[in-house]
Amino acid sequence: MDSADLEDLCSHVNSKISIIKKTLHLRNIGQDPSLTSVLSKVAHEMYSLHDLLNKVEKEVRYQESLTNSLKELQGTLSRDFSEATHLTENIPAYLPKKASSSNSAPDVKTEVVVKVTEPEPAKKPAKEKIIKEMELITVQEFGNIPAYIKNRLTYDQINSTIEEINKAVVGKYKILHQPMKSLSNNAKKLLCRFKDEETKDTKGQFFIVDQDIKEFTQVKIDKRFHGMLSILRHCHRIREIRGKGLVRYTVC
Repeated sequence: MDSADLEDLCSHVNSKISIIKKTLHLRNIGQDPSLTSVLSKVAHEMYSLHDLLNKVEKEVRYQESLTNSLKELQGTLSRDFSEATHLTENIPAYLPKKASSSNSAPDVKTEVVVKVTEPEPAKKPAKEKIIKEMELITVQEFGNIPAYIKNRLTYDQINSTIEEINKAVVGKYKILHQPMKSLSNNAKKLLCRFKDEETKDTKGQFFIVDQDIKEFTQVKIDKRFHGMLSILRHCHRIREIRGKGLVRYTVC
């Protein structure tokens, strides 16, 4: 055996002996009555420290959960803000504009000279006949439309279709309300068709057919348009009257 190996072995044995001596010394101390109270206090402090560490761990878990909830809330608020900004920047043109305040003072004062003249006998105006038009869909109504009916159609697309249908209704009934002698030949042909399409069920109603939409608008009568009609029926904007091989879209 080399001297180096012998020295290592002696060092290892001496280390073990030292550990055994320390262990015996500590055991003797533990059996000393004068140190029992000190050891009891140390044990109590250890238990207290362990309990405190458990509370700290529980608080850390709670704070992590709270942080995750706040991150989710932040994400929701960011999406809502983006949607609100988009709506603000894309307000439909057909919505009413905010009236200007009447209290605002004009920049330039102008004098108005009113001339008082003898009024001429007023002619009795002809009674204007009112043409019923569909009301636009509100945001709340759009939100309540089932997804299977709405499909991918947007709020603006639906209201644009309503405006086009109203054009056809107005175009048709302006011809119906004019005297026959004031109509052009084409308008007279249309008037005859309008009369032929009327039934006892349409009396007093405002309605159009597919041909009227083709006549007065650029709307295509396709699958997408019929999807729009399903939404308008669901929102009680139109109802259908069938007969003589025609579907009549009546304004509700």
